Amino acid sequence: MNTASYHPVTAEIAAELRNVVGDRYVVYGDPERLEPFGHDEIAGPEYAHMPEALVRPKSAAEIARILKLANRERVPVTPRGAGSGLSGGAVPVHGGIVLCLDRMNRIIEIDPDNLTITVQPGVVTNEINERLKEYDLFYAGYPMSLETCFIGGNVAENAGGGKAVKYGVTGRYVTGLEVVTPIGETVRLGGKRVKDVTGYNLIQLMVGSEGTLGVFTEITLRLRPRPKASADLLCLFPTTEVAIGAVPRIMTGTGVVPTAIEFMDRTSMQAACEYLNESIPYREAGAMLLITVDGPDREAVERGYDRIGEACLEQGALEVYVADNATTSERIWKVRRSIAEAFKLVSPHQSLEDIVVPIAAIPEMAAGIEALAEEYGIAIPCYGHAGDGNLHATPVKAPEWSLEEWHERLPQLLTDLYRLAASLGGTISGEHGIGHKRKSFMPLVLAPAALDMMRAIKRALDPNGILNPGKIMDG
Repeated sequence: MNTASYHPVTAEIAAELRNVVGDRYVVYGDPERLEPFGHDEIAGPEYAHMPEALVRPKSAAEIARILKLANRERVPVTPRGAGSGLSGGAVPVHGGIVLCLDRMNRIIEIDPDNLTITVQPGVVTNEINERLKEYDLFYAGYPMSLETCFIGGNVAENAGGGKAVKYGVTGRYVTGLEVVTPIGETVRLGGKRVKDVTGYNLIQLMVGSEGTLGVFTEITLRLRPRPKASADLLCLFPTTEVAIGAVPRIMTGTGVVPTAIEFMDRTSMQAACEYLNESIPYREAGAMLLITVDGPDREAVERGYDRIGEACLEQGALEVYVADNATTSERIWKVRRSIAEAFKLVSPHQSLEDIVVPIAAIPEMAAGIEALAEEYGIAIPCYGHAGDGNLHATPVKAPEWSLEEWHERLPQLLTDLYRLAASLGGTISGEHGIGHKRKSFMPLVLAPAALDMMRAIKRALDPNGILNPGKIMDG
């Protein structure tokens, strides 16, 4: 759709929105209250854009009415969860209405007999597993921001995280969806079934669609029995190359499938430890691997981490520490989870990236990142989910660069980074999504025919182009 044909939210449209959800759940004409909904967690005002109205519906029926109104008036609508994304996916780049789903926060049903839970999209992801403890079950999707993000946003991004090595990403666990389509129709897809090959796999089309093909109103997730034991290994290595080089050996040579393998280079470790005032002995190491093993009992876990620890030492680890209690494990995982926040204090001018390559290509990718840092004369700290090839390389503005130079040079640096990943069989995002941040780089990794297929799907489901426009690809 030609963006010039979008219409603004008028006072009359705002009045109709109030008729749908009630006066207190519409914000219009109040820039101060609208400002928080004009950005996500990406640093930098260039990625932000103000909405014209905020609407907070309570039901699928209300969402359907809002989308029918938006189609009639040609007003863009941007679905939004917790706003914790890192791709600009929930930013209203064409203004219009932000559809905030925070009021739709009920856990509808826990069904232990079918190993499922059905929730609304505004449920905080961490709450799901808190509620499942009494059933000795757990939801294995694990984004790193689980204490703040909403499950609806996780599904929209097909979020991954630290446990994806063993358990996979969000989409593996979505068995059913209730979706309001861009034209305001409500449909149910899937259910509690383990197997279903009836027609196209519309659930997985919706998972990861970043709010461009529909608005989720109910989500059914597959559950697993809760592991009875777990432990973490903190493995110190002399250099990034040695640490990253150990990952393929751990994955293929130990006979153990770890729950997580997280990588942190020295810069990342130092930033997080100083941010937390943490005394983990990072100063003697050039890089760390944080490895989790879980299983049905303590003995199985111990056998697993013994094998992995031995493999790390054989591959050049300086030291391997075992954290076998909840307090110590949380202490070291907090370091990993705090890296992004710590970097914001070090420099507000950075670009958190999300490249992913095949596991065997991780060492070459890491070496290429270091070469790019040297070529451009900047720091590119690197951390991430090494066990599944997902690295968060983070170019940081050089102190001597002006902001103008940073904005001029960053696109070419990212192009080089993405081309390197693509040359190794990788791509530009493993879990953060495309949104509007990476949209212009899609042709680097997808053929024109593939992009045309995506555009055709978008046009078929959203003929007026009103749902989350400006994301993933241009029309």
